[in-house]
Formats: sequence, structure tokens, C-alpha cells
Amino acid sequence: MPQLFAQPYDLSATGFFFDSVETFDKAANALRNDFGGPVEEFEIQFIDGKDIDCELASAIGLTQANFATYFERCETWEDWEKTLVIIAVGECSYSFDADTTPDQYDIDIYHVDSLRAFAEQLVDDGILGDVPENIRPYFDYDAFARDLSIEYTEITVAGDRYVYRAS
Repeated sequence: MPQLFAQPYDLSATGFFFDSVETFDKAANALRNDFGGPVEEFEIQFIDGKDIDCELASAIGLTQANFATYFERCETWEDWEKTLVIIAVGECSYSFDADTTPDQYDIDIYHVDSLRAFAEQLVDDGILGDVPENIRPYFDYDAFARDLSIEYTEITVAGDRYVYRAS
């Protein structure tokens, strides 16, 4: 589970680390500022955890209002689902809320190193029809990759390279 930090907006109070909703609630309810008043508003910061969970926190704009949903998604979603949401919300301006599911986004994602590798994969898959093996050495994959860049974008998520297109 990721470790987060609750930084109070009240400068006379000291923040705390937490890794569950229960830990946050307990610490937040007990926290008082220098004048004895309760502290109610916090900036939530990602401190430690998997790279993909860090990128998910950044993409969704981790806040006091959504960290409980974030914890639940970190625990239940697989990495490919997190990657889809990171791209959809962080790059394509889709929204994220408690009802968000990764399959609601209309995005095509391919786990390839570059647009050129994607172009090669498409030719191998026959997207351009049957390109005979003796012609393939003469095929301009770089030009095809440049054409693909009109609709597709390269991205790195948690160290893995992808090509995606929002439909």
C-alpha cells in the first residue's frame, strides 16, 4: 500500500504519514493546531510506493477528497488498469471519480517501445494488407511511423513504453 503524507494547510500544525483511511482518520481527528483548534484541511502528498501508484496519484490529482478511492484502486486494480487511467485522466483530460472504471475510456493502448516499433507491428499484423517478405526491407517504416503520429502518441508510464490513441 502506498504511503502518503497529510500536510495541514494550517501552518501551526504538524502533518503525519498514513497508509490507510483508518490511520488518516485517527491522526486527523487527534491533530490540533498551536491554539488547540482542530485541523480540517490537508494537502495529500505521495511519499512511497510503486512507481505506477505514484503516477496514478499524480494523474488523478490526489486530494483529501479522493485519497480513499485512490487507496482502494491501488489495492484492487491491476497495473494495466492503472496505466489506462493514468493515460486517460493524465493525458487525455478524462475525469476521475469514485465510480471510475478503466474500461469506460475510449482509448487504444499498445505496449511497444516507439511509433516505429508500432508501425512494424501493424505491418506484421497485416493492417496494410499482405506486404510480401521480399518487399519489407524496402518499406519506409519511419515514414509510416510519422503518419501514425498524427493520431497516436508515445508515452512512458512507470518505466514502460506505450503508444496510445484517444478515440
